[in-house]
Amino acid sequence: MAGDAGGGGVDWESVAEATSGAIGSLVSTTVLYPLDTCKTKFQAELQTHHGAHKYRNLSDVFWEALRKKQLLSLYQGLNTKNIQSFISSFVYFYGYSYFKRLYLERTGAKSIGTTANLLVAAAAGACTVVVTQPLDTAASRMQTSSFGKSKGLRETLSEGTWMEAFDGLGISIILTCNPSIQYTAFDQLKQRLIQRQRRKNGSKEDNSRVALSAFSAFVLGAISKSIATVLTYPLIRCKVMIQAANPDDEEDDDQSERRSKSRAPKTMLGALHAIWSKEGIPGFFKGLHAQILKTVLSSALLLMIKEKISKFTWISLLALRRYLFVSQKRIKTA
Repeated sequence: MAGDAGGGGVDWESVAEATSGAIGSLVSTTVLYPLDTCKTKFQAELQTHHGAHKYRNLSDVFWEALRKKQLLSLYQGLNTKNIQSFISSFVYFYGYSYFKRLYLERTGAKSIGTTANLLVAAAAGACTVVVTQPLDTAASRMQTSSFGKSKGLRETLSEGTWMEAFDGLGISIILTCNPSIQYTAFDQLKQRLIQRQRRKNGSKEDNSRVALSAFSAFVLGAISKSIATVLTYPLIRCKVMIQAANPDDEEDDDQSERRSKSRAPKTMLGALHAIWSKEGIPGFFKGLHAQILKTVLSSALLLMIKEKISKFTWISLLALRRYLFVSQKRIKTA
């Protein structure tokens, strides 16, 4: 296999895909983090029995931070989120690329179909979730803590049992269908667009080494993520509620407001029942517009950056592979 040559069995093409995806995720997460914090706090809030809402709109979260002079708190949990995003994207893109190459080699097919692509993406997503769930839970607790009162990663995870670090794992595994739908749609749309460009230009260049323009990657990323987000949103909100910081554990400025809050449900059925009983059907889609805005921008930006640096990453890893190969030869002949 070409990807293993001179690399001691390392799948260099998968490493290149994983590295490009992880860097793209790191940049997009940092740029959009204040929006992510506002979105998460808005989603986590559940209407009280009196029908009261602390946040009626997404912008209310921002104005609260401004009123309390805690604008920098919109970045609470950023370091944890970046670690989680980098590891998550690396594991996902590596697994996706590896399983895809493995499927093509075993079947002898020239391209992967939609069904097989979904299965490959789901397998990569499941591996990613198990590895990064504690970091995901910690980041959500930090974001939903009161402004200015977020704790560090170790302190956040040490507040509960080790099992509580995996809160929402079941939903996270189910939600692997979200990136599966997204990246399958993106990959299929990308291949069709590149094939159309090749026919138009009469080029015979390998599809895997052709990069999309920044605009094309952004548009395809936005379309694919919008579809996945709408289909899975009720579960996305349940996951946020399960992982949210418990208001009873915080020193809220308004004590009467704290007493009116209830502890966050810790199971999928509990979250679904809480939403249904207090907010009805509209509650399942509370914050959908914010989720679409954040995730579409994030995913489109991630894929755009990944496409633009993939060639540079590939060339850099080819140079590293050649260096390792030459070094091994020198050692053997010494």
